[in-house]
Amino acid sequence: MTTTTTTTDAALLQLMWLASPALPVGGFSYSEGLEPAVEAQLVRDEATAGDWLVDQLHTTLARAELAIVAGATDAARCGDGERLQALDQWVRHTRETSELRQQTEQMGRSLGEWMKSVGWAAEGTPAMRESAGAPSAAQPTYPVAFGVAASKTSASPRQIALTYAFSWSENMVQAAIKAVPLGQSAGQRILARLAQDIPAAVDHALALDDTQRQSFSPMLAILSAQHETQYSRLFRS
Repeated sequence: MTTTTTTTDAALLQLMWLASPALPVGGFSYSEGLEPAVEAQLVRDEATAGDWLVDQLHTTLARAELAIVAGATDAARCGDGERLQALDQWVRHTRETSELRQQTEQMGRSLGEWMKSVGWAAEGTPAMRESAGAPSAAQPTYPVAFGVAASKTSASPRQIALTYAFSWSENMVQAAIKAVPLGQSAGQRILARLAQDIPAAVDHALALDDTQRQSFSPMLAILSAQHETQYSRLFRS
């Protein structure tokens, strides 16, 4: 039987690569406020862990990061470095704690290094224009870096945002398994809940314009700040 490799095949495999937990960007080392939520007994078991992560998907990713990923994808494909810079600055300005900002900067930097190592940082990638106090073009935050990386595939912005959301879900479920702790089967059931909600979260994000994006999750910000001085920690956020 003869098979034909299509652009769609290549895009799918490249998106799977970007979503892989084995991608060396350090996502496994962050809990994004889940660990202090466990410490505060807000997350105690499979049900509360699932509720927490589904809420986080809709209140943080759907309102902000997924829209940034899609916007960065479009900007990279259009060669719009100024647009990439604006999106990157918005992400930095809306990280409410030092840990959350360090996370997005470290993961973005690591993804950029990965792109170089596998030859994805080819000529033609738009540079983000530097301004006073702005980061270098080589170190965008993680949602922007992800959009730039994924722009090199032929996948649609929606497919790319779906990939980003599922990658986030896998990392967060693994954090829950370790922090609560939970069994692997419980983790898979939570992942199934998240996968069911991801399409709606992505569609919401893609419908937002720049004035509708928001980063408002005060409880998450408080827990993240408390994590900085938490006595016992497994994760970096």
